[in-house]
Amino acid sequence: MFRLLRFLRPYRLHGLLGPACKLLEAIFELFVPLVVADMVDRGVASGDVGYVMQRGGLLVSLVVLGMVFSLVCQTLASRASQGVGTDMRRALFHHINTLDWANQEKLGAPTLIQRMTGDINQMQVAVAMLIRLVVRAPFLVMGALIMAFRINVQLAWIFVTIIGLMSLILYLVMSRTVPSLKQIQKNNDQMSNAIRENLSGARVVRAFRSQEREESKFIQVVEAVTKTYTRVGKYNASLAPLCFLVLNVGILAVLYFGGYLVDGGRLTQGQLIALVQYMNQILLALVVTANLVVIFTKAAASAQRINEVFDLQPAIIDEGSVHALPDARGEVRFNHVYFSYHGNQSDDHSEESVFWALRDITLSAPPGSHIGIIGATGSGKSTLVQLLPRLYDVVRGEVLLDGVAVRDYPRQELHRRVAMVSQQASLFSGTIRDNLLWRSPDATEEMIWRALAIAQAEDFVRSMPKGLDAMVVQGGANLSGGQKQRLTIARALVGYPNVLILDDSSSALDYATDRALRDALAHMQNPPTRLTVSQRIGTVRTCDKIWVMEAGEVVGVGTHDQLIKSCLVYQEICKTQLRKEEWS
Repeated sequence: MFRLLRFLRPYRLHGLLGPACKLLEAIFELFVPLVVADMVDRGVASGDVGYVMQRGGLLVSLVVLGMVFSLVCQTLASRASQGVGTDMRRALFHHINTLDWANQEKLGAPTLIQRMTGDINQMQVAVAMLIRLVVRAPFLVMGALIMAFRINVQLAWIFVTIIGLMSLILYLVMSRTVPSLKQIQKNNDQMSNAIRENLSGARVVRAFRSQEREESKFIQVVEAVTKTYTRVGKYNASLAPLCFLVLNVGILAVLYFGGYLVDGGRLTQGQLIALVQYMNQILLALVVTANLVVIFTKAAASAQRINEVFDLQPAIIDEGSVHALPDARGEVRFNHVYFSYHGNQSDDHSEESVFWALRDITLSAPPGSHIGIIGATGSGKSTLVQLLPRLYDVVRGEVLLDGVAVRDYPRQELHRRVAMVSQQASLFSGTIRDNLLWRSPDATEEMIWRALAIAQAEDFVRSMPKGLDAMVVQGGANLSGGQKQRLTIARALVGYPNVLILDDSSSALDYATDRALRDALAHMQNPPTRLTVSQRIGTVRTCDKIWVMEAGEVVGVGTHDQLIKSCLVYQEICKTQLRKEEWS
């Protein structure tokens, strides 16, 4: 948790003034029983109404001053805690966006969301309590104990005994509660994951009528959360009654033994009242301390989870070592490329134990060419094209763009030259215009409409009442699958990339629209180099070259006519999609 204190540095003044104000409030609170004792002993006992009014005015002044300092502290604590939470959330979001896909997939979206929201909220609460109560509660306990010794040493030992018993109760309760608090946060992650999975897959659940099964799975997760919360609740529920029991025993002891001292003239009635008030102050301060233990325990667990994200270092960094970049032509080359999702070595460091997603890939695509990439599911097609925009980095070999390794490009320049449309059509809440300006925020309306026309999306966008300003809900749920795919293709075309990667991005299009899209791309002025990943023979058969992949290796390179004669894998694919007379 101390590693996150760097976010508190801009609020050092708040962190100093806040506890100082709370300390002053506690000092005023400690004087209240003494004033009450003086009022009883000198004013009430003698019937001096004026003195009682004078002492009453002093009490009001102490209370008002304490309230003013308390409000100042509350304001400072609120500003500091909200500021720390905002800065931490901003830094964490920035860090997550610097991570590569492998790191993000390692944790998963639900737990990242939980850490961005619930865990940082817990840290905000901890900062507020740190400023407001960490100084005040121990000071009140020690201050009340010192005041008790000043009044009467014999009765003060009752205070010591009561504080010891309450501390023991707090320890026993907290020792059983703290481990459960950490488990609660893990259970919340599982619950968030279950909720997100069911909401994102609601259509699939309904289509297969699996609501009861999913509800049963969710109930199991919720029951685990409920069980842990119930266990914590039972222990916490026992805390207040036990503390009050000990307190009342302490008050009873003070009144019993104090009564003898009052009868003997060694203690005044006002002092006895003051001792009872100090006993109450100690109880409240110890209960607050128990709550602080709970809050800081949760905060420590949250801090650990937040630091786990900060500790993830991006495997792909912006090296950008080339200062004089080559002219943008769109030439792509894979030079003896090896890639593994599990790193380049296993525990025993043996070559055979590494599972290579790609093995010894050597390919090239001339500028402006159209390359089709085909193969069975899991053959490495998507993995190969994801290396070009550096969504992953090669383990061995090089991926070259215009003769320069992609890792030597500044990331911004690389993504300006390379545009990718992934398998999943992802749109974001906002207008169609907002979504299309992601690659090139300065693009003109003419450029947008030209991209829409090439992507075969112009007609349906113009038919919308607001055109480019039509709203898109989160994930594009108000659009069909084909419309979303065409908009994502148009988004990639805005800004005129030199290389366009279409990773099975026309799977939701009918054959006529797919054909029109390919024709429009082919007839672009200065067309980009296109790498088209597809399962359809019809989509790749007209390509300049086709790369056939199997089990992470290239097993065939050539045109459709060449591969139909020389590549057995390509022949097998053709048999499943084409009649014999359609092969040529």
